[in-house]
Amino acid sequence: MVVSLINPWNIIIIAREPKPIDKQLTACGWLIQGIRQVNLNAGLGVAVKEYQTDIGPADYMLFVGGKPCGVIEAKKEEEAHRITLHEEQVEGYANAKLKHLKNEPLPYVYLSTGEITKFIDFTDPKPRAREVFSFHRPETLHEWVKRGKSLRQRLLDLPILQTEGLRECQINAITNLETSFKENRPRALIQMATGSGKTFTAITAVYRLLKYAKAKRVLFLVDTKNLGEQAEQEFMSFVPNDDNRKFTELYSVQRLKSSYVASDSQVCISTIQRLYAILKGQDLDESAEDENPNERKWQPKEIPPITYDGRMPIEFFDFIVIDECHRSIYNLWKQVLEYYDAFEVGLTATPDKRTIGYFDQNLVSEYSHEMAVADNVNVGYDVYIIDTKISKQGATLWKGEYIEHRERLSRKKRMELQDEDENYSKQQLDKDIVNPNQIRTIVRSLKDHFPEMFPERYDKNGVFEVPKTLIFAKTDSHADDIIKIVREEFGEENKFCKK
Repeated sequence: MVVSLINPWNIIIIAREPKPIDKQLTACGWLIQGIRQVNLNAGLGVAVKEYQTDIGPADYMLFVGGKPCGVIEAKKEEEAHRITLHEEQVEGYANAKLKHLKNEPLPYVYLSTGEITKFIDFTDPKPRAREVFSFHRPETLHEWVKRGKSLRQRLLDLPILQTEGLRECQINAITNLETSFKENRPRALIQMATGSGKTFTAITAVYRLLKYAKAKRVLFLVDTKNLGEQAEQEFMSFVPNDDNRKFTELYSVQRLKSSYVASDSQVCISTIQRLYAILKGQDLDESAEDENPNERKWQPKEIPPITYDGRMPIEFFDFIVIDECHRSIYNLWKQVLEYYDAFEVGLTATPDKRTIGYFDQNLVSEYSHEMAVADNVNVGYDVYIIDTKISKQGATLWKGEYIEHRERLSRKKRMELQDEDENYSKQQLDKDIVNPNQIRTIVRSLKDHFPEMFPERYDKNGVFEVPKTLIFAKTDSHADDIIKIVREEFGEENKFCKK
């Protein structure tokens, strides 16, 4: 209870805190009414408390557009451990006859303690309770009622995959993933070797979900800005095998660069950091998206919880595709995934036990590098290690030297006098500290030893042809330093080395 004020007559006025369920319903856009003050035309969504049915009063009866469509069975917080036992009871309310109304069975049912909420959609082929962060908005239930077929029903209608232009490993991944969807498995993991076309596979699956399952919106989740830019380019260049138009001519794709999310976007590409900031109502500096957040040294002891955001309700995405899912979906960031009422699809070349466990051991595709080499999709490799003293031990910034400082985004430079010796570790190298000579030493060693590593690359005139080479940079700024030095050391033009 909260004492709100003392009036001039010294009468204490007591205002009760709204119940957690009331607060959540209000945040989701529902108008709450008591049974004695019912006005179903007061708004699109009205939640009426203690509405009478032929099996007793329902805790909350949900009306959308003046018609009943759902019910909430409220339980005390201390009963959370028994919430599953009440599923049969709440199903009875779904089939009950409402006083003064000739109603059909209600399709949408919630069981909630205010802390834990479970949702059952009785229009699904095999209705199954699933935990949700909060309630769905009235507009959403209204749209679902009008459409008739639920998403899980529509997934059963996915046609057979057209395999033209797809590798066998991609065909298996998509086919097994769609089988997983049809079985209503909430999480699925695709493991495919780097270079075998993971992103292309994912975009093909997303295209089919949008076209045939009529998914409303898909999130493509990454953990660095660079991965987001790459994904955006792949969506822009993707042409499906059953249409001659590009993906972006058929569907709206938005890469999130601020807190603004277009309501008409059908694919959103975002870093997990930016989505977390949006749900927390915080601004995010772009530099926070340069690095994989899982590599941060400091983590808060207690995780600040996400709260409901009406601008991005729990049903905002139907599917979430998580690139490099073995890295950054745990700890603080796990909340982002748990917030949405969506299917989750993980993409990785290197799953560990934690990743497989997170995705409920539902590994729908297992395509290793060795399998890719056997299929001539990838080539084998030998290991050639280039170590420098600095890359193994770090080094020192000496007192009295002028050190160049560079801003990550603008690349603006300034010189600052080092006022004391400062050691930097190998972990800081190329992230916090740039040592161009260390990069040059590596690149020069690579150039000098290429011929012995690839003797078959000499042409008939004895000229060595540099093999196609991928260099993985730690940050966007690091990549720019590498590009400059590679071009200089090999004496080549811009197109020789690109980001």
